[in-house]
Amino acid sequence: MAVKTDQRGNSRVVFERGIPAQMMGIDGTWRRECTMEDVSESGAKLTIDGSVEGLHLKEFFLLLSSTGLAYRRCELAWVNGDQIGVNFLKIGDKKKARSTTVGA
Repeated sequence: MAVKTDQRGNSRVVFERGIPAQMMGIDGTWRRECTMEDVSESGAKLTIDGSVEGLHLKEFFLLLSSTGLAYRRCELAWVNGDQIGVNFLKIGDKKKARSTTVGA
């Protein structure tokens, strides 16, 4: 495990072998095995097992425990082959985005 600082100034923890995790649709209709390659306070880099075609990756859960008790709500930031970057969403992020567009 190594700690690096990315171009945005975030401390990023890089895992030597990756951490097994699962991605799950917000509505629970799909799950996909993945490996968390690195993580920061604001997001993570994941390697996905299998194809991402047909998955609703705009927003999903990253399950960090087999029981589902440790998870983060994510939005897709970028795709590069079988790797994706995700931004972690904080509670209320969606509501703020909506309320600013409603008043415009």
